[in-house]
Amino acid sequence: MAKSGSLFMSIHFLVCLTLFLSVWATISHSLVVSWPQPHRKYASRPVSSSYCQAGVIAFCPTGMQPNYMPKFNANDTLYVYAMKAPVWEFKFGSLLKYFNIMHDAIGFYHVQSGVNMTMEWYELFQLFNCTFPHEPQNNDLLWCNQGAACIYKGIDDKHWTENGTLVKVAEITGQTFNQFAEWVETDNNTFPYYETWTVMEKPGGQVWFDPFDCASWVLRAFDTLGSAGAKFNQSVQLNYTKIVLYSKEPIYVGNSSTIYNDTSTLSDLYQFYTYFQGSKSFAQVLENLLKYMEWFIETDTFYLFYNDEYWKLQLVYPFIKLTYDEVPLPGALNSNKLI
Repeated sequence: MAKSGSLFMSIHFLVCLTLFLSVWATISHSLVVSWPQPHRKYASRPVSSSYCQAGVIAFCPTGMQPNYMPKFNANDTLYVYAMKAPVWEFKFGSLLKYFNIMHDAIGFYHVQSGVNMTMEWYELFQLFNCTFPHEPQNNDLLWCNQGAACIYKGIDDKHWTENGTLVKVAEITGQTFNQFAEWVETDNNTFPYYETWTVMEKPGGQVWFDPFDCASWVLRAFDTLGSAGAKFNQSVQLNYTKIVLYSKEPIYVGNSSTIYNDTSTLSDLYQFYTYFQGSKSFAQVLENLLKYMEWFIETDTFYLFYNDEYWKLQLVYPFIKLTYDEVPLPGALNSNKLI
């Protein structure tokens, strides 16, 4: 009996210790949180699960070899273009243009050789897969949420101009491009995850989370070019799409490992993500969305996965909004006009 009692006490102690460490991890995380949350940098790109598939169109089907960027002579000249087209134009044509749901990319023209090149950063496994996980109905949360840079020769003028934008924004030297090329390769390997949502306190208020998508990549690329010496044409106005959620201060609920130690939170996550599973039937998608609306009316809750961590959002009016705001080109206070 003494041995049995000792074993019971040991098990009880371990259970209590596990619960304490889990609670303490959550508390200590909340004590050091800063807003907006910085997007996590990785030492290298993680390997995606074999479960994850690109879907209708493979990622970057005509792209250059991974970790390859062309190099130019230091004194060469390149033109830099900002390019926009409606999201899913291949499927819906110009429809999403009228809702300002636009995809962003950058084009380069090498004057000495006449070579054009397109760069764009987007989802490896398409947008829906990057926004919600798979398998909650099987008590698992499997994410296919990586994004990457796609670099290919040529600029499809018709694609970018017919329903969108193709505008020259700068001229750079070959040396500036070579510095930028090194940044593209490093950035592509160390910031591998796509993030759909912007999360804010209120319109014009505190930003809790920034997106990490095609538009934010273009903005970071322009900033990098500016830091490397590019001078931008300030007469060009460019707007960028954001999907904004409005929330009270987010509550940290655990990372992709610790949530499996909290059965109550895990049950809520499974319930939430079940409403957002892909389906070939539009009727099924609509039915799931209506179910979520019923659940939302009761809970005001949305769950966000960011930096391998889960956050609980208590949404507030206006809850969600699509914005298309102007972001000035780098050097906006500089009056240089190249074009």
